Amino acid sequence: MSDHDEKTAEDRGDTRDGGGESGNRLRKQLPQEVPAAAPAAEEAPMEPEPEPVAEPQPDPGPRLTGRQRLVQGLWPPRVTRAQLIVAVLLFGLGFGLAVQVASNSDSDSALRGARQEDLVRILDELDDRTQRLEDEKRGLEQQRDELENSSDQAEEARKQTIEKERQLGILAGTVAAQGPGITMTIVDTKGTVEADMLLDAIQELRAAGAEAIQVNGVRVVAGTYLADSGKGVSVDGNKINAPYRFKVIGKPQDLEPALNIPGGVVQTLEKEQATVTIERSTDIVVDALRAAKRPDYARSSSQ
Repeated sequence: MSDHDEKTAEDRGDTRDGGGESGNRLRKQLPQEVPAAAPAAEEAPMEPEPEPVAEPQPDPGPRLTGRQRLVQGLWPPRVTRAQLIVAVLLFGLGFGLAVQVASNSDSDSALRGARQEDLVRILDELDDRTQRLEDEKRGLEQQRDELENSSDQAEEARKQTIEKERQLGILAGTVAAQGPGITMTIVDTKGTVEADMLLDAIQELRAAGAEAIQVNGVRVVAGTYLADSGKGVSVDGNKINAPYRFKVIGKPQDLEPALNIPGGVVQTLEKEQATVTIERSTDIVVDALRAAKRPDYARSSSQ
């Protein structure tokens, strides 16, 4: 073999050797082959998950109606201090209104049960009082006009002063009085008539226009007081006994009906088994006098 041929053969051998090394180098750089997975075992059937067991709920009991729920909400009460104060105030207001209504009902019950004739008499009495006040008003206006128009105002003023003094003396009980009126006699055999009943009679007579009153010889004035005294009655400290005799000056047509109204003085006294008689007269004399008392502190403000 020539030298050329040997070279050539060595080159080819080197080449083959180099190729083998190259192949090894490439194989090392490649990732290792993944072994084939073993055949998967047959999957076992999945067991169903157990259903959650519901916890037992408390028995709500029977359904409540709307009224029962309202009662449960209101009782037992939950009261605050402010609510308690408001409740007390409302109770007081309601109690006062009830008392007022009851008192009005008691006072009106006698009129509701009155006969038509009694109601007509009461209306006539009210008309008479109104007329009396109108007459008094006109009299005062007339006195004013006389003072303004009189040529001798001083003399006219003196006359009116004397007349006013006489009128005030009658009211004060310092002078005697005479005129038409009534006489009322109360016979009390059971001793059941008390001072407040006689006081009611006096007040009713004054409201009917009585101008002078005398009871068993004692003059009744603005400051008169009555009190029970044993089996009798004390008038301004003077004890009087039954029968009680009232001498009253005023218009008889007003005085008698005022005492005989339904539920009035006469019916009240008759319920106490007392006997009441009323007599009209055109000439009643009230001659019991009271001493003029000088006031301790009051003085006239006119100069």
